[in-house]
Amino acid sequence: MKAARLYEYDPAMNVQLKIEDVSEPTVNAADEVIVKVGAAGLCRTDLHIIEGVWKDIMDIEGSLLPYVMGHENAGWVEDVGSNVTSVKPGDAVICHPHRSCGICLNCRYGHDMYCDHGLFPGLGLDGGFAEYFITNESSLIKLNTNVTPLDVAPMADAGITAYRAAKRAAALVYPGAYVTVLGVGGLGHIALQCLKNLCGARVIAVDQEPGAQALAKELGADIVLDGGPDLIEQVKDVTGGGSHVVIDFVGELGVENICWKLLRQGGELIVVGYGGTIEVPTVELVVNEIKIGGSLVGDYTELVELMELNADGLVKMHYTEYSLANINTAIDDFKNRRFTGRGVIVP
Repeated sequence: MKAARLYEYDPAMNVQLKIEDVSEPTVNAADEVIVKVGAAGLCRTDLHIIEGVWKDIMDIEGSLLPYVMGHENAGWVEDVGSNVTSVKPGDAVICHPHRSCGICLNCRYGHDMYCDHGLFPGLGLDGGFAEYFITNESSLIKLNTNVTPLDVAPMADAGITAYRAAKRAAALVYPGAYVTVLGVGGLGHIALQCLKNLCGARVIAVDQEPGAQALAKELGADIVLDGGPDLIEQVKDVTGGGSHVVIDFVGELGVENICWKLLRQGGELIVVGYGGTIEVPTVELVVNEIKIGGSLVGDYTELVELMELNADGLVKMHYTEYSLANINTAIDDFKNRRFTGRGVIVP
């Protein structure tokens, strides 16, 4: 089969994935499933992988490369292990990014992403930038009949990560409150739609790119700001003192030390993007009682919920399609923000 493989890490990202013929995966365990890839999302984490940001986490021994990235996958079941009963060959599925065991205590509590024995195709083992990849039964969700793998593949990670953060924010606010979304990219535009369907808060969308600003308006943002030098004053002015919740989908490039300043007293910052370092004087935490916390990828049931919102037409992924043969063009376009929303790779 054809696959795009990474051969070296480079902080400057002056490397390209190599399109090669490799052996197709085979079922080796009773719960495993081979998926014929219909589409695979291109994630900022993929850029960080190429940069080597994840090397000390997923490649501690330095023996992983070359390998196939791609952790946002959807497609059709090709083959199944002997114990698999919930799906069959030909079923259209989306794949939760984490291959969870289903039996550890974290899994029993429903926290798939904390699984003690979890595996992450695309991070640490071969993923979906190929014609086929292998996962397990516990990660699969059948798609509704009116949904195609191409339309939802990035929701396997970007979608549920955004949904999890938006769901958490929705539980913290009331009608008339303000939620500020920093970054209306692959995750932010999903979070914006989720917020509009989960709560009655007013949503402020912030992005410097004109295309992202236009998309935010199209998706129903109540206020759209360009993230200029007066952002803090602008947010405090329109909200009457600061946002009740801020969701930061950037997490670097200086945004990480602006985001918490957008909060009102008692507000909460939900950090999703990463790469920078947050520095907050302790007196700010005490006097203003602001809360700062991270948000990881969503769990299996959250992906089920998101798929229902998608099937009902309430949350849609905006994407640009690339062939597997043009994956390096997609990566370069993503790095230089030449498209709005998400990039999707099709074998």
